[in-house]
Amino acid sequence: MVSRVIPVDPFDLVIFGGTGDLARRKILPGLFRRFCSGQMPENARIVGAARTDMDGAGYREMVAEAIAEFNTGFDHEKGQLDAFLTCLEYVAIDAKGTDGWAELQALMAGTDRVEAYYFSVSPALFGDLAERLQQWGMADARSRIVVEKPFGRDLATARTLNATLAKYFDESQIYRIDHYLGKETVQNLMAVRFGNMLFEPLWNSQYVDHIQITVAETVGVGGRGEYYDKSGAMRDMVQNHLMQLLCLIAMEPPARFDPDAVRDEKLKVIRALDPVMPHHIVRGQYQAEPCNETEHPGYRTAVDDPRSRTESFVALKTHISNWRWAGTPFYLRTGKRMAARSSEITVVFKETPHSIFTEDAGRHRNVLSIRLQPNEGITLGVTIKEPGPGGMRLIDVPLDMTFAEALGPDGSEHVDAYERLIMDVIRGNQTLFMRGDEVEAAWAWTDPIIQGWEARNDVPKPYDSGSDGPTDSNELMRRDNRKWRELSA
Repeated sequence: MVSRVIPVDPFDLVIFGGTGDLARRKILPGLFRRFCSGQMPENARIVGAARTDMDGAGYREMVAEAIAEFNTGFDHEKGQLDAFLTCLEYVAIDAKGTDGWAELQALMAGTDRVEAYYFSVSPALFGDLAERLQQWGMADARSRIVVEKPFGRDLATARTLNATLAKYFDESQIYRIDHYLGKETVQNLMAVRFGNMLFEPLWNSQYVDHIQITVAETVGVGGRGEYYDKSGAMRDMVQNHLMQLLCLIAMEPPARFDPDAVRDEKLKVIRALDPVMPHHIVRGQYQAEPCNETEHPGYRTAVDDPRSRTESFVALKTHISNWRWAGTPFYLRTGKRMAARSSEITVVFKETPHSIFTEDAGRHRNVLSIRLQPNEGITLGVTIKEPGPGGMRLIDVPLDMTFAEALGPDGSEHVDAYERLIMDVIRGNQTLFMRGDEVEAAWAWTDPIIQGWEARNDVPKPYDSGSDGPTDSNELMRRDNRKWRELSA
């Protein structure tokens, strides 16, 4: 299977924070891959903008080193890197002052093409950058801005951030990027749901027993300790990544596949979410790996706070109060230092209302598993007769479609999320980006949960590194006569 590459129009992309970690690891190597594929036109321009004092030649050298380091295993033709580097410019700029803005204005003047400004900086600088883009005449109708999460740390700060950006840019020009939505298999959720008649009649509380969403990581907080300890798993993962997966799996079919139609339906899901009861949530904090505390320390050591009450694990149960999902529980789980790296959505269907087989045949149910990473694919568990004589004995077997096997080598080489999302910015397609009211609705649901455990002075439950999380999370499911899917890489 050969993937189809559709070139985008010529553009100018300014990356504020162009020397930072995200730019070096993801944005610039991703743009190079789009350049090599023929999707990015050769006359496009990429302008790095940061406080670092360097010239264009120095910046091109830095980008070449980043591509060599973070594009390992990517084959490209001779001369493609040199051609890509000719697209690069650099401006040393002060986001809060005036230095560099005249130079950037001169670079951007007189072009009749798409202009995109990527705010790969701290959210504290978003307002300053937006204001200066307007002051220097670069915030016009052709302009688009890309802002990285976190989009606030609660409802109040999210509203303030949205209001600040709205002073200078229309909502149609603001692209709130969540890289999770750019993953190939996340988008496949919509294809599976709305492109197959097989599932839609069963996609409701009449046939679905419950839905599980798991995003598990084997890594700890690493070098993000200072940031993470002020955030925690609820703010860092549940409020955005898991919330988006929940919306895509639960939303109604949009009238058409366009940005606002899709985002309207996602917003309805968030607004229909029930509050989470205190006994329906479990928080955890990973402990040091036994006999390896130096290399894999516990959470409190990693964040250098022996009294930290920030969670590295969250499991919760919630419901969606609408006709489709009334009575069907949704279980969300995410954590660091867990047994396996796994992102998976599991739809567990109800048992047959009446079994014609004897008790020896057992009780069985269908399970649809959508694996987002790694080993991306879809598995549908079906019930068949166990081979051999001796009566009717039933067993569950998987109908497995692993993308790497089903689509061949070209289909398995997924485009990185940042590549796809940046190209969508250039096209002006906001389908995979969060709208302002969507962000605020997510915080409106999340805030009471966080405020509740802070008011109760809850302490996260400890759990072993390399485990499935705190034992209390298993009890959360056991009370409902259910159990979590086993984590598997």
